[in-house]
Amino acid sequence: MVLRREPTARQMRLGVEMRRLREGAGLTTIEAAARLGANRVQITQIESGLAGVSDERLRRLASHYDCTDQDFIDALVVMATDRTRGWWEEYRGHLPTSFLDLAELEHHAAFLHEVAILYVPGLLQTEDYARAVFSARVPELTHDELALRVEHRMRRQQITLAYESVIHESALRIRVSDRSAARTQLLKLLELSEADNITIRVIPFDLDGFASAASTMTYAGGPLPKLDTVVRDVPHGSAFIDSEAQLTAFRTRFRKVEAVSLDPAQSRDFINRLAKEL
Repeated sequence: MVLRREPTARQMRLGVEMRRLREGAGLTTIEAAARLGANRVQITQIESGLAGVSDERLRRLASHYDCTDQDFIDALVVMATDRTRGWWEEYRGHLPTSFLDLAELEHHAAFLHEVAILYVPGLLQTEDYARAVFSARVPELTHDELALRVEHRMRRQQITLAYESVIHESALRIRVSDRSAARTQLLKLLELSEADNITIRVIPFDLDGFASAASTMTYAGGPLPKLDTVVRDVPHGSAFIDSEAQLTAFRTRFRKVEAVSLDPAQSRDFINRLAKEL
């Protein structure tokens, strides 16, 4: 068995779910291995994402773990047997793995919900806006590193799934570059908001009931709710959150933020007014 040197977030998520099933059944790795006719190291490698697992072995393990949720098992099998090598693999070894993991997550997501407080979401940024954001990084990126990150962000923007973004007015007003770039960014948001699969909502400063300034998130829907994922920015990349309790909390957070935002038509009018001010 060839072990992976650097499992992707998706591969590690499969391992996490297999561990949760085993622990839910009250079995140790030694006991699980004995039922499978393997050794405990193989179970550990599967659960850490270092080793893959076949359709047949996964279903046997699920049976030993008394899992009767067939839809969930089928979804895990898809994760285990998918051999997709997406466009993001071109950047492996050139960009941090969190960039690749995010692109892969978006590719497989059923839907995306996003809350942005200080920056326009990456999936909606213009090239100039993205370049300005990456240029502000400390320590500074080299010319080639900067170009790769901007290129990768632009390639992520082939949005075909249902995407809803709630953007605070602060993100719309902060000029990460100059006045011209800010206006171009607002016009792009207006253009994107007309797409059938994209919904953009705005939270103005002058709106009561918004106490969720720390709710910045990307919520990616999985094939089943228990396979959803939340992504949050951390100092050195992105944190992927998948515990059931936290997923429930972030679903609630998004609903609350959405509830106090302007509706899509009002949001377009608001963005249009801001653009005219520039």
